[in-house]
Amino acid sequence: MSLVRSIQEKLQHQPHSITLSTICFIIITILCIVKFTRRNNKFNNLPPSPPKLPIIGNLHQLGTLPHQSLKALSKKYGPLLLLQLGQTQALVVSSAELVEEIAKSHDIAFSNRANTKAAKIFFYQCKEVGFAPYGEEWRMKRKLCVLELLSTNRVRSFQPIRKDEVSMMINTICEACAKGSIVNLSKMIITTANNISSRCIFGRSSDGRKGIGEVVRKMMSQLTTLGIGDLFPSLNWVDVLTGFNSRLKVTFAELDAFLEEVIEEHKRKKKDKNIINDSSYDNKDFVDIFLQLQEKNMLEFELTGDTIRGILMDMFVGGSDTVSTTLEWAFSELAKNPKCMKKAQEEVRRIVDGKSKIEENHLNQMNYMKCVLKETLR
Repeated sequence: MSLVRSIQEKLQHQPHSITLSTICFIIITILCIVKFTRRNNKFNNLPPSPPKLPIIGNLHQLGTLPHQSLKALSKKYGPLLLLQLGQTQALVVSSAELVEEIAKSHDIAFSNRANTKAAKIFFYQCKEVGFAPYGEEWRMKRKLCVLELLSTNRVRSFQPIRKDEVSMMINTICEACAKGSIVNLSKMIITTANNISSRCIFGRSSDGRKGIGEVVRKMMSQLTTLGIGDLFPSLNWVDVLTGFNSRLKVTFAELDAFLEEVIEEHKRKKKDKNIINDSSYDNKDFVDIFLQLQEKNMLEFELTGDTIRGILMDMFVGGSDTVSTTLEWAFSELAKNPKCMKKAQEEVRRIVDGKSKIEENHLNQMNYMKCVLKETLR
C-alpha cells in the first residue's frame, strides 16, 4: 500500500514539474536566441572562419605543425581568417598587403601582444617592453632601449665581443674538420649567439656553471606552450592541478636568481671600483647602464628592479634565440639548395679574397648573401 501511495503522490506532482521544466526550457531558448541575434548584429562583419566544434572551437584544426595547418586554412578561407581557440579568438593574417594595412592604418588597435600565463610569470607581470601594454609608459621604455641600449655607438662598442665569439666558433669548426669529426652546427650557433648576448647584456659568458643559456632554452620552450587557462580562462584552475603553473614558477625562480646575482655582482663592482659613476660608459654592459640610469633617476618613469630584470630578459631572448633560429634556418635552406649555397660561397670567397677573417665592412658588399638572409626571413 505504501508503494501505491508513493506512486500516486508522484503522479499528482508530475504536472507541476513538467510545467516548471517547460517554462525553464522556453526561457533558456529565448535567452539563447536573443544572445545569438545580438552577437550576429554586433559581429556581422567578422572575417571568414572554418567550421567550429563545440567547446574547443578550431583547436582540432591546428595539428602538430600549426604553421602548415594555418597555411592550408588560409588557402581555403582567404588571407584574413578568424579562429576560435577555446574561449579566445585569434585573427590569422597571411597577406603582405593586409599586414601592411594593419601595421600602418590600424597599428594602435593591434599593438598589444597577448599576455599568456607564461609571459606574465617570466617577464615580471609584463613590466618590460615585449609584452607590456601599449601606452605612454611603453613608449618611454622603448625609447630607453633604443637610445641607451641599442644605439649605433653602443652596438659598435660590442664589436670586439662579436669578433671574439665568432672566431672561437670558426676555430672549433676548423679543429673538427682537421680531425674529421662531426660538427653539431645548431648547438654551436646557439652557444655563440647566447654568449654574445650574455657578454653584452650581463658582462659574462652564458657557458659554465653560472650560465643562463640552458635555463633560457627551457624558458623559451615553456613560453611557447599555452596552458589550459590561456585557452579557457574559466578553467584556469586546471593548470594548477596539471602542474603547469609550478613548472613555470620553477623556471622563473632560476632566471630571477641568475638576474639578481648578476645585478648584485655589478653593484659590488660599482662600490669597489666606482666605475658606473663615470659619465662615459660606452664599454659597459646593459646592467651597468641600467644601474647608472637608476642612480641618476632622470627618467620619466620609475625604473624598478622588476622593470630592469624584465627588460634584460627581453634583450637576451631577443638577441639570442631569434638570431640562432634565423641562422639555423639559413643553413638548412642552403643545404637543401646546393646551387644557392655554391653561389653564396663564391661571393664570400671573392670579396674576402684570401683574408683570414671576414670583417663587418665585407658584409655590405655581399649582395647575394643579403638576398639569402631576406629570403630566410621571408
